[in-house]
Amino acid sequence: MRILGIDPGYGITGFGLVEAQRGQTRLLHCGAITTPAGMDFPARLEIIYEDMRKLLELAKPQEVAIEELFFGQNVTTGIGVAQSRGVILLAVQQAGLPVHAYKPMQVKQAVVGYGNATKHQVMDMTRRLLGLSQMPKPDDAADAIAIALCHARSSTSLLRQQGAKGGF
Repeated sequence: MRILGIDPGYGITGFGLVEAQRGQTRLLHCGAITTPAGMDFPARLEIIYEDMRKLLELAKPQEVAIEELFFGQNVTTGIGVAQSRGVILLAVQQAGLPVHAYKPMQVKQAVVGYGNATKHQVMDMTRRLLGLSQMPKPDDAADAIAIALCHARSSTSLLRQQGAKGGF
């Protein structure tokens, strides 16, 4: 299964494409969609939308995993990220792909085994699970890879497989 993980943002949207088969996961591609800070916000959203459409077309994922929003101290930034996430979800919907959302704590639990893991622990475990010599940059791409790994692990779990078959 080809999974595109997305860490939404309006300055930087990270993405990571992984392939998961028979308990093995490998990184195929990762990077970021970026927009200039001084640009008009609606124009930034248009860039994110158009670039996401192109990415979906080129990467040909079978499923998409995206991070749920977490509103911390800066609600204003959160609103901008929410709008970015909205245009990303629109592009995914138009591509006809299933989308799965994960909270940051779920990603940490799936990748590290501990829901309160630090960012460094998540990155280190992601690097180890994929057999990488170093974590890809920028950090947003690394976060997106972890989101894709989270989905790969949860989508192949025995409980999920049993649920798809209608019970035990």
